[in-house]
Amino acid sequence: MLNHNHLISITDFDAKRVRAILALAHQVKKYPAQYRNKLQGKMFGLIFEKPSTRTWISFESGIFGMGGGVIYLGPEDIKLGIREEVKDVARVLNRYLAGMVLRTFSHQTINEFKKYFEGPIINGLSDVEHPCQALADFMTIEEQFGKKAKPVIAFIGDGNNVLNSLILLGALLGIDIHYATPKNHEPNLAVLEQAKALARKSGSKIAGTNDPLEAVRGVDVIYTDVWVSMGEESLRDQKMKAFKGMQVNEALLKHAKKNVRVMHCLPAHRGEEITDGVMESKHSMVFDQAENRLHVQKAVLLHLLQS
Repeated sequence: MLNHNHLISITDFDAKRVRAILALAHQVKKYPAQYRNKLQGKMFGLIFEKPSTRTWISFESGIFGMGGGVIYLGPEDIKLGIREEVKDVARVLNRYLAGMVLRTFSHQTINEFKKYFEGPIINGLSDVEHPCQALADFMTIEEQFGKKAKPVIAFIGDGNNVLNSLILLGALLGIDIHYATPKNHEPNLAVLEQAKALARKSGSKIAGTNDPLEAVRGVDVIYTDVWVSMGEESLRDQKMKAFKGMQVNEALLKHAKKNVRVMHCLPAHRGEEITDGVMESKHSMVFDQAENRLHVQKAVLLHLLQS
C-alpha cells in the first residue's frame, strides 16, 4: 500500500505520482509567482542531525517563497532519541507544525517519527535513501533529454543512499541504471531486490559491476558522489584504497556517448571521485541539479499537502 502523506522512500509513490510531481516542479520553476501564497500561514519544521547546504537552503527558501514559515533545528537543538524520545518530540511538534523535513543518520528515526506525526514528513536524507535528490536528478534529466526520453544512466562510486534512491526511481520510471561500485560497497541488498522487482514491471534494467569502464560504455549520463560520506570519516583511508580507479575523469568519459552528461549531488571532493576538469566541462549538469532541488521540493510540499 502506498503512503499518501509522506515522502520517506521513493517507493512511497508510484510512477504516476512521480510524474505528477516532476510536472509540477517544471511548472513551479517556470511560473514561481503563481505559487507565491500556496503555503500562507503554514509553519514547517526542519530537524537536521547532519550538516546541509542544498537540502536546508532549498527547503527553507522554497517554503518562504510560497508564503510559509520554517523553524530549523540543527544537530545540537533536539537530539532525537537522546535528549528526548522520538515519539515525544513528534507528538509535540504535531501540535505546532504543518509538516516536517528530517535529515537523520538512521532511516528508522524517520519511520518512528511518522507514527506520531499527522502531517507530511519528508526524508531530507537518511542512511538508506535520499528521495528528494533523486527527484531533482530526474527533473534535470528531463530538462536535458526531454520528458519522454529514456537515457541510460551510469552511477560510479559508493553504493550509498543516493544510489539506492536513484535505482528505485529509475526502476519505477522504466529507465536503465548501470552502477559500478568496489567490492563490498554495493547498494543495499533489500533496496536492490526491490528495484529489480520494479524494473521487471516497468521494463527497465538495473545492472551492477565492479568495473567503471563496463558501466559507462555507451551511456547518456554519468553520475557520481563522494566516496566518504558524513559520519564515515574514520573509514577515509580504507575507502580511498577501495575506490581507486573509480574516479569520473576525462578518460572515463571517452567510453560513454560523445555528448554524455555528468551529474554529482554535491558536495564534491574535486580530485577524488571527480576531476575539476569534468566538473567545469560542457558535460556537467551539476549546478542544474542543485538548482532543481528547490523546484522539486516546492512541488513535493504542494503535492503532499494536497493529497
